Amino acid sequence: MVAEPRKTRNRDRATLREKPQRIADELRQLIVQGDLSEGESLGHEPDLVERFGVSRPSLREALRILETEGLISVKRGVLGGIVAHRPDQRMTARTAALVLQARNVPLADVHAARSLLEPVAARLVATSRGRLAAANELRRLTAEQLEVIDGPEAFGNANSRFHARLVELAGNQTLGIVAEMLNEIVGRAVAAVSQPEDGKDTTDTRLRGLRSQARLAALIEAGDAAGAEEHWKEHMTTVGKVLLAQGAKSVIDLMQHQY
Repeated sequence: MVAEPRKTRNRDRATLREKPQRIADELRQLIVQGDLSEGESLGHEPDLVERFGVSRPSLREALRILETEGLISVKRGVLGGIVAHRPDQRMTARTAALVLQARNVPLADVHAARSLLEPVAARLVATSRGRLAAANELRRLTAEQLEVIDGPEAFGNANSRFHARLVELAGNQTLGIVAEMLNEIVGRAVAAVSQPEDGKDTTDTRLRGLRSQARLAALIEAGDAAGAEEHWKEHMTTVGKVLLAQGAKSVIDLMQHQY
């Protein structure tokens, strides 16, 4: 009996290892490109085994890759199946928070990055043609925060939406995505510090923040770019002091405050 050449055996093993990755790549592409929408079913395991012509172990390895990335969830049982999930800022924030945690990056560093982005965004929005509509939208987002001011988690969510939208209105999609990630992380800290400690009510602090947002909207509406940038720079400095004085000191702390 002639032994199989070593190169052939190695190539076959490499092919077996690559199969799950190739399946994961194809399904990931469908989800990212929008061919599979949020919550859409990919079918059941037998369907995908037949579709890709692979063994069940290879398929399950591919599904584990995508599940780890947050792009699918696997529901067991007769009524279960594989469900697609579109990438969103929370997924990005979770991954970023894990990396920051591994590097022992403090919350002050994360907030500093956000503080560099937002004042510049405020200036750009104030010089844009759509500044009147932008000012009205920011006022609406401030009003939404006021409606839930007594609910720490709801307020943290609403507050994050204001900060993320401010950067989005500046018109740069890449900066908008970065801002969403940072705001998702810092938003958890906002929710955490909004929790009353030792009977102390933090509503007054949140109200001052909302009045500052209203001032920003007025400056943007007036087209005062320099004023909007300077005001929001001061605002972010104050927010940073409040966060670091009352709540989480590091990204590790933030991971304990999920919405």
